[in-house]
Amino acid sequence: MERSVPVEELTSGASGRIIPVFRNIRRSVPSPASLLRVLLFLHALAMWFLLFIRRRSPISWRSTAASASSRRRTGVGRWSAAAEEEDVLRRRALAERVEMAPLSEEGGGEVACRCGTFLFLGPRRTALYCRSWVPTSGGLRGILVIIHGLNEHSGRYSHFAKQLMACNFGVYAMDWIGHGGSDGLHGYVPSLDYVVEDTGKFLEKIKSDNPGVPCFLFGHSTGGAVVLKAASYPHIEAMVEGIILTSPALRVKPAHPIVGAVAPIFSLVLPKFQFKGANKRGIPVSRDPAAISAKYSDPLVYTRPIRVRTGHEILRISSYLLQNMKSITVPFFVLHGTADRVTDPLASQDLYNVAASRHKDIKLYEGFLHDLLFEPEHDEVGGDIINWMLKMLQLQNL
Repeated sequence: MERSVPVEELTSGASGRIIPVFRNIRRSVPSPASLLRVLLFLHALAMWFLLFIRRRSPISWRSTAASASSRRRTGVGRWSAAAEEEDVLRRRALAERVEMAPLSEEGGGEVACRCGTFLFLGPRRTALYCRSWVPTSGGLRGILVIIHGLNEHSGRYSHFAKQLMACNFGVYAMDWIGHGGSDGLHGYVPSLDYVVEDTGKFLEKIKSDNPGVPCFLFGHSTGGAVVLKAASYPHIEAMVEGIILTSPALRVKPAHPIVGAVAPIFSLVLPKFQFKGANKRGIPVSRDPAAISAKYSDPLVYTRPIRVRTGHEILRISSYLLQNMKSITVPFFVLHGTADRVTDPLASQDLYNVAASRHKDIKLYEGFLHDLLFEPEHDEVGGDIINWMLKMLQLQNL
């Protein structure tokens, strides 16, 4: 595989909107000495702020809390909360309109399936919007649980669900917090560990509702990082026959070292802030113009600048996975396009090389971009995933 493919930095979703701003930062920093002075200034500012907070009396804390509570009940705070709730309801209504019963290619009729949507309450009582596609003919060979990528939603996987149902696999999918029809500010992820935990609880529910049916976990891009971290926990690994990762976000780096240094501070101070001066077009994620058009015109796909905390969380989970690749033992199949400019195909190769998993496979698609299941050869990719799951089921029966 060629090592000259350029990989855009600090993004693992639909767009690279954080990149141009960080490039501007990079251009504005004349020397390492200036970087050090800026970093020391920010550190001193943070320490001063913490010292100021510590010196405040308990009475001041209580009065501040009461004042904040009052602001939440009236004025701007109330409008903000109401606006967020209104946006969630709007997105949920849009999610309900997504076509879920895929048309069969023979005669244009619908595939025989039981499709539906439901709300799942996560560990923090967050309402997560979920979908299911279950074939009505024949016995279930297994179930694939889909965790989508950053900025997108579960409804985009209807065609893949059709392909899976044709082979007697059921499909369940969950929108992350702040994505699709789920609760939360659109595009805002307070912690990817929340998504990891939600994934584990969602899998537990699917297993409970379908006793004895083998389950697999699928994750795309940042969703792949979420699935890989989730499956590193023994209780989750024990619930699955294996995991499938398409274009996983395993080596995500900031455009400049200072960005990584200050990201934790700004993610605490301004977690929901958006980089408004960033690129509106996004990075090409498919060679199919129709797929690109459909993605960026989808009102449920978050197309605005990335939020500070969300970007920091991507860096954090990527760093964790890089440090723990060797301890991965779950069976996995990783798929990546060699021309992917969003996430690094070489990182997927490294995962395959160093992971301790007894059963592991990799496939690199020459010239393919980021969204493998939305490339012109999407059926080929889907077929490779299905064949791998069938192989793992056969191994379990030996």
